[in-house]
Amino acid sequence: MSRKSLRRPKTPDDQIAIMRASVKAECKDRPGIYRMHSAEGEVVYVGKSKRIRTRLLSYFRCSFPEDKGARILRDAVRIDWEYAPSEFAALLLELQQIKRLRPRFNVAMKRDDRNFVFIKVVKSPAPKLLVVRGASDDSAPHYGPFQGAQAVNEAVRELHDVLSMRDCSLDTRMHFADQRELFQLMRTPGCIRYEVKKCLGPCVGGCTEHEYLERVALARAFLDGHDDAPLATLRHEMQTASDRMEFERAASMRDKLQRLEALKQQFLRFRFAVESLSFIYTVPGYGGEDRVYLIRRGRVRAEDIPPTAERDHRRLKHLTEAVYGTAERDTAQIPTHEIDELLLLSSWFRRFPGELERTVRATDSGLTPVTGAAVRAPRELSVRADWRAQISA
Repeated sequence: MSRKSLRRPKTPDDQIAIMRASVKAECKDRPGIYRMHSAEGEVVYVGKSKRIRTRLLSYFRCSFPEDKGARILRDAVRIDWEYAPSEFAALLLELQQIKRLRPRFNVAMKRDDRNFVFIKVVKSPAPKLLVVRGASDDSAPHYGPFQGAQAVNEAVRELHDVLSMRDCSLDTRMHFADQRELFQLMRTPGCIRYEVKKCLGPCVGGCTEHEYLERVALARAFLDGHDDAPLATLRHEMQTASDRMEFERAASMRDKLQRLEALKQQFLRFRFAVESLSFIYTVPGYGGEDRVYLIRRGRVRAEDIPPTAERDHRRLKHLTEAVYGTAERDTAQIPTHEIDELLLLSSWFRRFPGELERTVRATDSGLTPVTGAAVRAPRELSVRADWRAQISA
């Protein structure tokens, strides 16, 4: 907790009683989100519940300062809420509000990323791969999510080695062979990885910028599942070492190969799950407020009400064609602004696999054919049970 928050006066008991009375008198027990406001007008916390009234009243039973709920409440002087048609709708609305308002008590951004890491292509004259948790604020390419930070870090290290990419600190100054200098500077011999031929040496003029970027492109092609050149290189080195009876080196190459193959299997499973999260999802709503969500590659692309009249059917048909009717780039890269929603949706269907029974692929709905990579994986599934198992894995 910051010093600034410690200096803030805590909400007195009489104001707490006023907020509690307001919730009891005005709030309904239905799905929605709620916001807690400080005396300065700051939104300090955003939450969701399928029964808002019950959830909010539970805050007033928390013990201060032991419970987080009580600490949040003591930083607020006002609570407001917003109803949603369903718990699923409330989840989406909560995520949007947290990303927009960035409340200080929503520390983890409500993401299901505690067990996931991403491989980020760090922007630089000589890019490198970096294992990170969650998405950063920049637009750098991200691949994932993957499980097991240590195993992914080891696999990335092997990928750097086999492609001779740098893994030095981000503030290391780059100097390519085709880069002219105004003044000739004294240089050190270079890092040990360059000396043992495990790095092209972009910092000491060991390669041109084009040569280095070709290796980065190979790394991205491997992460996209388009090129197995790093695996082929390791297999060749392993076989060569074995033929020379250098069995210790061959065993080392085998271990490196296994780590990269494990990484490949992870991103293939991830791509399959993401592409399986492409369907039309009908959600029953509170008081008959049903909604239809058009989901493609793990992100809600459009929302509508279930069609009843002919006009409604035409509108939904146009929406479906707009969402599913064009091919998307065949890549495992995830735009940073989509990562939170992708994790939220994958978590939702993993927690409630029975909800997949409410889904239908656009091809099965008779509305319009879906084209592109988004339907290749679902089409391979023979039965709905296998589809559910893959998403839940």
